[in-house]
Amino acid sequence: MTRRHGHALLAAICALIVALSAAIYGAVSSDEGTARRAATGRPPGSSAAPALAGTWVGTWSASPAAAEPGTRTTGLADRSVRNVVHTSAGGTSARITLSNLYGRRPLTVTHASIALAAGDDGAAAVPETMRRVTFRGATTVAVPAGGQVTSDAVRIAVPHDSDVLVTTYSPAAAGPVTHHPRARQISYAARGDRTEDVTGTPYTEEVPYWRHLTALDVFGDEADGTLVAFGDSLTDGAGSTEGANRRWPDVLSGRIRDAVADGRDVPRLSVVNQGISGNRVLHDGPGRPADNPSGLDRFTRDVLGRPNVRVVVIDLGVNDILRSRRLAGPGRILDGLRTLVRRAHARGIKVVGATLMPFYGHRGYTGEREAVRREINAEIRSGSVFDAVADFDEALRDPYDPRRLRADHDSGDHLHPSDLGYRRMAHAIDLDDLKGAAPAPL
Repeated sequence: MTRRHGHALLAAICALIVALSAAIYGAVSSDEGTARRAATGRPPGSSAAPALAGTWVGTWSASPAAAEPGTRTTGLADRSVRNVVHTSAGGTSARITLSNLYGRRPLTVTHASIALAAGDDGAAAVPETMRRVTFRGATTVAVPAGGQVTSDAVRIAVPHDSDVLVTTYSPAAAGPVTHHPRARQISYAARGDRTEDVTGTPYTEEVPYWRHLTALDVFGDEADGTLVAFGDSLTDGAGSTEGANRRWPDVLSGRIRDAVADGRDVPRLSVVNQGISGNRVLHDGPGRPADNPSGLDRFTRDVLGRPNVRVVVIDLGVNDILRSRRLAGPGRILDGLRTLVRRAHARGIKVVGATLMPFYGHRGYTGEREAVRREINAEIRSGSVFDAVADFDEALRDPYDPRRLRADHDSGDHLHPSDLGYRRMAHAIDLDDLKGAAPAPL
């Protein structure tokens, strides 16, 4: 071989290596350019080596649902807010999303942190896991009124099925405070900047809801995508044991992990809960912006806006029957559900839909409303609404009186399930239905 040919061959080999490196680097930098930041904890363009393979998924979420009563003028000035959240998937890096949807002026956060909880109850953190959270490299961020912000990635090993503490400090008043009521989880607050306190001692205020925080995402290879549970109080977990993570999305997350560990051919999915108590398909709640925005209104943010969503499970419609001043006809509710399905399909997301569970004995029950529920369920079971069906009605109804919940599945109000009922709901979802892609939009 001549020297000229040898140089040409060497140049070709080098060019191939560069091209392959660029392709690998480009693939790692997917998910809107944040993958590199995840593994390095630094923004793209830093001198750090490219990230290892992985993907962003949601590990926990809660829909911003209302303005917290009593916070319109003072907000939470000079307070540290420590939210306790439970993960569905693990990762090697994490990022948070803060919402100021109901605020009337910018929410200034000057200090934020993330850490693993030291125990099942309380505000104490595992000391060596305490990490400071930044936003575009800065510790201070102003969340615009009506808006939200997502943090930089933070290097922290987050296990699945664990409690994580996310803490923010705001020095000035900025109300009303955006929150998610009826969380079925105790979170905390403290006077002054106690953001990186690991003892939990200053956190003397306990609240049964989440403030400001609406999402925790993780980067890693434990899950390939996100499943969103989209619904009302039956998804939110009303009636389940507080602090025990026994909502049906929690149980479904464990089922998926167990199935993967057993070698079953099921998708590796994290599960996030976008349920709002009292939510309806068609109608918003009062206020501007609306408290309890309708399923149609919030679907873009709460489903399409989550990272790498592969499947959405929709359980909505009961409140359209129970809470509307004029009885909503089945056709309108079904049209609303089909609209959600079309919007999911346009993004390649598969849709599993749930039948509506019985509510005989609840104060809102009437024969007319029962007839609407049964008509909607018949249409859902026909296969003309969703890609697959989770028959929550059949799973929880009393076999001797299908108008009501089974006694052992009823929390006592004849509408919301007990812990056992929520477990039965999760087991009514066929894991094989989570496989495959959504039908191509026509």
